Amino acid sequence: MVMIFPARLLLGICCLLALSGWAQATGLPVKKLTLAGPAAGVSNALIHLVASGGLSDIAEEAEFVLWSNPDQLRALTLSGKADFLAAPTNVAANLYNRGVLLKLVNVSQWGVLWMISRDADKRTLADFKGEEIAIPFRADMPDIVFTHLAEKQGINLKKDFKLRYSATPMDAMQLLITRRVNHALLAEPAVSMALRKTQSFPVSIIAPELHRSVDVQQEWGRLMASEARIPQAGIAALGATAQNPALVMAFEAAYARANQWCIEHAEECGKEVAAQIKLLMPEAVADALSTQNNHYATAAQARPELEAFYQILLERQPASVGGKLPDEGFYFLPVE
Repeated sequence: MVMIFPARLLLGICCLLALSGWAQATGLPVKKLTLAGPAAGVSNALIHLVASGGLSDIAEEAEFVLWSNPDQLRALTLSGKADFLAAPTNVAANLYNRGVLLKLVNVSQWGVLWMISRDADKRTLADFKGEEIAIPFRADMPDIVFTHLAEKQGINLKKDFKLRYSATPMDAMQLLITRRVNHALLAEPAVSMALRKTQSFPVSIIAPELHRSVDVQQEWGRLMASEARIPQAGIAALGATAQNPALVMAFEAAYARANQWCIEHAEECGKEVAAQIKLLMPEAVADALSTQNNHYATAAQARPELEAFYQILLERQPASVGGKLPDEGFYFLPVE
C-alpha cells in the first residue's frame, strides 16, 4: 500500500507534464480567435461556438465578426484580422489563387438555393419562361449555377428570361416581398425570411403568398447525374492560423459538433444567430435549418465534388475562382 500513492502521484505528474508539453508544442490555447462570416447558414455554428464558449479549450477569447459585402471580406482577409472565415467555396478558392495564405477546412453548406415564386404551379425552371426573376450576385455562384442548369435544359436565358440582378440575397428578397418581382432565386436564410415575412409557411391560416418552387439542389442532381447537393460554403483557416495544424484540427472538431448541435436544436440556434445578426429572424433561421441538406464533409473529403464544381465555374466565369483550380495546398489535411 505504501507504493500505490507515489505511483499514482507520479502518473498524475507525468500526465500534467505531457499536457503541458503538448500545449507548448502546439501553442494552445491561443490568446484570441476571430471568426468571420456572412448572414448565412455557414455562420450558425461559428455564432454558437462563441455564444456557448465552445472554443474555451483552444482560445482564451473568441469573437464573431459579420461581413456583409466583398469589400469587408477582402479587408478581413488582407488585414489578418480573422483566423477562421465562413465563405462560399468559390470565394475561398479565389482568395487562395490570388495569394492569400489560406486552407479550406470543411464544407458544411451543401444546398441552400431555391426558386421562390408567387405561382404555386411552377415546378421547373422551364415554367419561368417569359418571367422576370430576381437573382443576387451577378456573375457569381447563384447566377452561374442558375445559368448552367437552365442551359442544360435548352433554355436561352437572353430570350426566355428577364433577369433582374441585386447586390445581395436580402436585396433580392426585398424585391420579392415588396412585389416588385414575382419570382426570385434565393439562398437560405433569405428564403425562409421571405416566407416568414409574408406569412407563407405551412401553419398560415390564409393562402400563402409565396411558395418554394424549384429546389435547385434537386435540379442539380437530376441534370448533372450526381448527388442532389452543391458544395456551396464552408470554413477556411487564414494566415498564421492556417499554419497551425493542431489549432485547425481542434477548431474543425469543435465546429463539426457545433454544426450538429444547430441542426438538432434549430430553435435555440435561431435565437443565438438572430441575437448576433439583427436583420435575421430566429424563426427563419430555424426554418432554414430544417430544410437544408445536412451533408457535412472535411475539405479533403469534399475535394472531388469541389473540383467538379470549380471546373464548371471556371468554364463559365473563370474570375469567380481565381482563374484556375486550386492545388492540393488549398485543402487542409489533418496531421496523423
